Amino acid sequence: MVPRVLRRLPPTAGAPRAGVRQRIDRLVREVVKFGAVGGAGVLVNLLVFNFVRHTTDLAVVRASIIATIVAIVFNYLGFRYFTYRDRDKSGRTREMSLFLLFSAIGLVIENGVLYTATYGFGWDSPLQSNIFKFLGIGIGTLFRFWSYRSWVFRAMPAREAVARAQTFMEHEDPTAMRTVDGAPVVRR
Repeated sequence: MVPRVLRRLPPTAGAPRAGVRQRIDRLVREVVKFGAVGGAGVLVNLLVFNFVRHTTDLAVVRASIIATIVAIVFNYLGFRYFTYRDRDKSGRTREMSLFLLFSAIGLVIENGVLYTATYGFGWDSPLQSNIFKFLGIGIGTLFRFWSYRSWVFRAMPAREAVARAQTFMEHEDPTAMRTVDGAPVVRR
């Protein structure tokens, strides 16, 4: 039995709070997925950086740029097919162009920190290089998270997402219940 006080509340009384809660939950899931791919990308970046630095005669920043490029390719695959797999996929050329643009800016941020530490302050021991490489990755990651979610892997407009879901349901479930005019029955 529902108490009398609760019966008088309009059905949408808790809706704004639920909407905010859902947006926060989605953001948290996105940050966790972004962090998982990004964390793996950081490992790839640092491993390639140290491998190139210790097996070649390249300068520290050049080795770092190579490592960052390898990590950018790794991260694109992870973001497209894991973190943002539910996002709009219609403009792949635009997406790739923006991803490369913002990744290049992140590369400059990341390696600018390492360059400043190495050539500005003379901090170029292997430990110092790794510390400033990691610090640069962190600063670049903040920029990348904002730019990727805002410009590259944009969420589909709500109407388009609903239309795609309905089309999917119509094509994927031929045994779904239908009304007389052929529209699928919506269960609530």
